[in-house]
Amino acid sequence: MLNENMFTIVKDFIAKLFTFLFLGLALAILFSLFRTVITGIINGIDIMEIFLGSVNTGIIALAVFELALVIQKEYSGKDKEKKDNAIAGIRRTVPRFIGTVCVALSLEGLIMVIKYSQLDLAGNLYYPVAIISSTALLLGALGLFIHLTKDN
Repeated sequence: MLNENMFTIVKDFIAKLFTFLFLGLALAILFSLFRTVITGIINGIDIMEIFLGSVNTGIIALAVFELALVIQKEYSGKDKEKKDNAIAGIRRTVPRFIGTVCVALSLEGLIMVIKYSQLDLAGNLYYPVAIISSTALLLGALGLFIHLTKDN
């Protein structure tokens, strides 16, 4: 019994440590985002370029924040229901995180298409096509995961 309690304490501590680490990273990324936007406007950089870069940075901050929430929800606390039904917990949290990653990837691909078309670099369109195809593959894998783990 002592070993199980010690394991729970260590697990909770590490979960909280990673949660605060990823929350801190998300806040640092947001601070960097605001600083980049303000200095870009002050230095007279093209507004469209600033905001396209800002979307990327904001989505990364959101993905890191979402990861912190998943870690906090799944690995901290003494919830007996989590122990009894681990698949339900994973099925509840993984789609949120994968959805955020898919949004980030698809926005990155879209931004690259826009950027390459503005710069007449049509030969480089393989990269955004690969990103968008990877996103479609990831969404398909998520759909298969949800289908295979559904309750009957």
